[in-house]
Amino acid sequence: MLDLIGGARERLVLSLFRLDDFGILDALAAALDRGVKVEAIVTKRAKGKKRLRQLWEALEEIGAVVHRYADPVVKYHAKYLVADERVALVTTLNPTKKCFTTTWDFVLTTRDRTVTRSLSTLFTLDAAGERVMPRHKISRRLIVGPEGARGRMRALIMSARRSIKILDHKLSDPDLVALLRERRAHGIVVSVIGAQPVASLVPHGKLMIVDESRAVVGSMAMSALSLDFRREVSILAETPAVVRALNKFYQTLSESAGASMFVLPGDRAA
Repeated sequence: MLDLIGGARERLVLSLFRLDDFGILDALAAALDRGVKVEAIVTKRAKGKKRLRQLWEALEEIGAVVHRYADPVVKYHAKYLVADERVALVTTLNPTKKCFTTTWDFVLTTRDRTVTRSLSTLFTLDAAGERVMPRHKISRRLIVGPEGARGRMRALIMSARRSIKILDHKLSDPDLVALLRERRAHGIVVSVIGAQPVASLVPHGKLMIVDESRAVVGSMAMSALSLDFRREVSILAETPAVVRALNKFYQTLSESAGASMFVLPGDRAA
């Protein structure tokens, strides 16, 4: 995150759900000092109203333009940054001391111009309170919720031919759980690492790997709230080196998870 912020030269846009890391705030202030336009979109609906106000005030105090997401129902939970419309981060974490030190999370960096432009478009639309429409041509690599999120996740699960690996401590959506159970009954190996702490770290990041060849990382959880009632952003990765690294990480966690990783919510006890 510091590298992306430090490399911005003209415009930096970022979605912020939580922020309490002073290193990130200092980097944003330094970007403003060198003439970068910094814009942030923040949610108006979250636990801890006092902390939200403090975040808004801190950003405005350093000179950033703060957009408060206006949707009366949808919570802004997406986590992404775009610098100069050239490079972007799609993350599962908030730039907080907790996420930087005690949770396992993911940050995916991309220079895919269709993705960076799409995230910039999404930011502009959300900041203006406008709906995302088909004419906006959001990259198919991005899964944007709530518009189409459930359908995209179902399609990915249905596309599996060998295995589905999931890291998601909030997996609970009845429709997706039933679909995973159905795929398992058809011979697909379904594994889930959920709420169990691993190596003293607390689960927070969301990841799904399909057939060890495609991966989805981002803020979107497999829960009804996340799929249907929050602005979420996840990204599809198919680059072999990226998927290999995620598979390796998953394998490391699975060694600690044991047999519990093959249990879906609602499974009957043996």
